[in-house]
Amino acid sequence: MISVVVADDHDLLREGVTGCLNALDDITVVGEAASGEAAVEMAGRHTPDVVVVDLVMPGLGGLGAIRQIRDSHPTMGILALSSFYERDRVQDALDAGADGYLVKSVDAESLGRAVRSVARGEGAFSPEITRVLASSPTTAHPSLARLTARELEIAELVAQGRTNAQIGQQLSLSIFTVKNHVSNVLTKLHAQTRTEVAATVLNAGKQ
Repeated sequence: MISVVVADDHDLLREGVTGCLNALDDITVVGEAASGEAAVEMAGRHTPDVVVVDLVMPGLGGLGAIRQIRDSHPTMGILALSSFYERDRVQDALDAGADGYLVKSVDAESLGRAVRSVARGEGAFSPEITRVLASSPTTAHPSLARLTARELEIAELVAQGRTNAQIGQQLSLSIFTVKNHVSNVLTKLHAQTRTEVAATVLNAGKQ
């Protein structure tokens, strides 16, 4: 069972997210918060697998909450939630420590899939964010010049939140081959996680 804390200052939206997640057999919401400070407190109290954090909240705010949660809980999954999907906002969330980024128009099925992905330590992005990432001129970034054409393609898919299985299906590659490519990407970019790969690809789009 994947445990989740949901943080959003809008009661109806928070209750809606909570209801959608609790309706799934493998996910349970263990805490709710209406401010950045409460989100940090709930994360510490319940140590959930994933924290879903609205970026616009009173007080500490979503970004501040993400930074503090990441500092205190390095391996905890953090999923940013926002009505906005401008590149700068996405970048700020990733820099703060988010593992994924969803827009609030996300449907229940996609929300559950994103929570599962983040719980596994993988990225998760809404289609709107995927389009932003896909349109990035990634080859302009110096560190990405180390990658082969295939590795660059896979790095972009990792940044879009694709799992190894999804990448393999899209590119007609075996899981073993995809794992090897992802390992090479991590090594060449000096990245420890898939989130760091996503941040590098996203940064490339700002060059």
